[in-house]
Amino acid sequence: MRRAIILLDVCCVLAFAVLGRASHGEAGSIAGLARTAWPFLAGLAVGLVLTRAWRRPAAIVPAGLGAWLGTAGIGMTLRAISGQGTAPAFIVVALAFLGLSMLGWRAVALGMASVRAARLRQG
Repeated sequence: MRRAIILLDVCCVLAFAVLGRASHGEAGSIAGLARTAWPFLAGLAVGLVLTRAWRRPAAIVPAGLGAWLGTAGIGMTLRAISGQGTAPAFIVVALAFLGLSMLGWRAVALGMASVRAARLRQG
């Protein structure tokens, strides 16, 4: 189950890369997607490890924040080191999209768990 939960973050990163490439009219090749996504996937891995996200991967804090900020911060750093663009507008869009998606699915999961728990208490 934990692996499936962490895969949701990977899907968020891949969706970000696919949508970003499509919005710039870049070809839909696997190599192009990999070139765009790898810095963010590496950042995600670092963020998940630093927050020990495998313990509570659906938690907003620390797993969600670590996933989001690791993906965006380390991802942008790796993009810059590898000669890819890091324009200020791109950084803002990345922070917004990745934050909404990575924290968003966790917020939905938390809400669903709360509703389920309330129903169980009521009998």
